[in-house]
Amino acid sequence: MARAYLLTNAVLYLVLAILCTAKHLETSKGTGYLSLSAGGHSEYLVIYGGLQLGLAAFFAYTAKAPDTYQVGVLFALLLYAPIVAFRGITVLIYRPDSAVTWGTAALELGLLIWGFITWRNLSAPVQAS
Repeated sequence: MARAYLLTNAVLYLVLAILCTAKHLETSKGTGYLSLSAGGHSEYLVIYGGLQLGLAAFFAYTAKAPDTYQVGVLFALLLYAPIVAFRGITVLIYRPDSAVTWGTAALELGLLIWGFITWRNLSAPVQAS
C-alpha cells in the first residue's frame, strides 16, 4: 500500500510538472492567474515546474525501498495537512468557482486521507502468528 501511495504521488507530480511547464500559460490561467508579469512567469515555472519535479523525484525515490516508505509517507502528511487546511480556509473566504480548484481540492483531500491510512498501516505493530 505504501509503495502504491508513494508511486501515485510521484506520477502525479511528474505529470503536473511537465504539464505546467509545457503549457504554463494555459495552466496558470486555469488555476486563476489571469495575467503574469515576467517575474510571475518565472515564479510559476519554478514552483509548478521545478518544485513539482523535485517532489516527483523524492516520492519516486522513497517508493523504491520499504525502509524509505515511512519517511515518504510522513513527508506527504506534513505536505498535505497544511495544504488541505489552507485550501479549506480559502474556499470558505473566496468561494472559487473553477472546476480546476475544486478538482485539485478533492485530489489533495484524497491524498491526505490515503496518506493517513497508509501511515496507520505502516505504524501498526506486526502481530506474531
